Amino acid sequence: MLVLFETPAGFALFKVLDEGKLSKVEDLWKEFSTADTARQVVKLKAFSKFENTSEALSAATLLIDSKPSKGLRKFLRAHCDGESLAVADSKLGNAIKEKLKIDCVHNNAVMELMRGVRSQLTELISGLGAQDLAPMSLGLSHSLSRYKLKFSPDKVDTMIIQAIGLLDDLDKELNTYAMRVREWYGWHFPELAKIVTDNILYAKVVKLMGSRSNAAKIDFSEILPEEVETELKEAAMISMGTEVSDLDLMNIKELCDQVLSLAEYRAQLYDYLKSRMNTIAPNLTALVGELVGARLIAHGGSLLNLAKQPGSTVQILGAEKALFRALKTKHATPKYGLIYHASLIGQAAPKHKGKIARSLAAKAAIAIRYDALGDSQDNSLGLENRAKLEARLRNLEGRELGRSAGSAKGKPKIEMYDKDRKQGAGAMITTAKVYNPSADAVLGRTGPEAEKQQEMVPQKRKKEAEPSQTEEAEEVVPVVDGDKKEKKKKKKKVDTEDNDEVGAEPETEEVGKKEQKKKKKHSTENEDENVEGEKKKKKKRKHAEAEEEETESPSKKEKKKKKKKKNED
Repeated sequence: MLVLFETPAGFALFKVLDEGKLSKVEDLWKEFSTADTARQVVKLKAFSKFENTSEALSAATLLIDSKPSKGLRKFLRAHCDGESLAVADSKLGNAIKEKLKIDCVHNNAVMELMRGVRSQLTELISGLGAQDLAPMSLGLSHSLSRYKLKFSPDKVDTMIIQAIGLLDDLDKELNTYAMRVREWYGWHFPELAKIVTDNILYAKVVKLMGSRSNAAKIDFSEILPEEVETELKEAAMISMGTEVSDLDLMNIKELCDQVLSLAEYRAQLYDYLKSRMNTIAPNLTALVGELVGARLIAHGGSLLNLAKQPGSTVQILGAEKALFRALKTKHATPKYGLIYHASLIGQAAPKHKGKIARSLAAKAAIAIRYDALGDSQDNSLGLENRAKLEARLRNLEGRELGRSAGSAKGKPKIEMYDKDRKQGAGAMITTAKVYNPSADAVLGRTGPEAEKQQEMVPQKRKKEAEPSQTEEAEEVVPVVDGDKKEKKKKKKKVDTEDNDEVGAEPETEEVGKKEQKKKKKHSTENEDENVEGEKKKKKKRKHAEAEEEETESPSKKEKKKKKKKKNED
């Protein structure tokens, strides 16, 4: 029996000298307690050395997947003729048996034998020292770990994080510098800011023109279209700006050079970012674009960290402040964060943006995981998901168009009630409540007497109305405070009488006559009091006239006497 043993340096093939000792599995470890006893159990037959680290890595990865490498197959064909082979992995043994037709053994005795060989490996293989084996195993383990994690220098997302941060900083600086150029040169040629709106074109025009007096001589055809060029030249002739010196113009031109150089570097940086995004995250780039994808990676910290996040987190990534504010105030949470700037959400109608953002975030989460942990480097998954999202967007818009076109023909139209609307079928949805006379109940006596009393009620009301009209006519004269109080009392009495008539039992004729007499008495008393009040007022007026006459001077009295005599004559 032969034993196949894998080492960091290569494959070793040992010959079992005494197979009878394998029957005692529990005592097998004692045979490998020393190197001499171990040599009595197994002996090295052949050794296949790895030529380089890449070969060792490829062989180790295949062994992890339970597959024999090409070098291992050649090695076994050369040394395993008609003998059984002890292997540590049963799946590997099955693969060797199928391809090489070699009988393979895997049991507890073989596993115990492997442990013993591993403990005395440096003694059993001559030329392989412990000092050489340790660095070999360390290097192979590092290489294997990198391979298992799909680590490669092309997959480094740190460059993307730094590039998108620098791109945002450049945009801020460019805007600041461009506004400074407009403000500075605006003192000399203020009309140019409205004619040329683009910041880069503005800086190019200022650099080429210098003073506005040179505008008529310079050809702007390479920078501006013909219409804008003619407008610029006409405005330069009648400009309201102040004159500036050559030193000022030189500084303005240097600032324009800075703006143009920053714009050129920004374009180069954007191309670099685009290429890196297509290399590192092609599927995410196909879904949301280069800039949005790069911002998502930068916000998440790395592509691997972003791959651990669910779709709901990807959806609101960048809107954390709004999210926690909404949770604190118990308002609606945000529907999107950085993903809002993706082109798919921009194409959607405002009422569909939330649905498309949720769908896009779910597909983006799948694309991120595929980019971070997948093997292939193509963007087929991203393009396929984008097509699905575009179809969903068209479906949502088509559904709304169908509704507005009148697809729901047979359904009745329910209109809201409008109190100002008096005509039309939709004026009232629910019918108004009708007065139910059968709900009125008369307590007390029934029969012909009750009918008589009901006939007497309208007569009483007529009689009460007549004296009230006469009272209103008489009360035109000014009334004293006492009269007001009595009026209030009368009103209260009338109200209580009306209520009694509506809800209580009908009264008899005698009660009605007594009330009429009382009212007449009250009315006569009110008239007497009004007459007394008028008399008192007249007396007061006479007293006031007498006092005025006494206070007048004697000269005025003489004048009045003369006037009286003249009138008499």
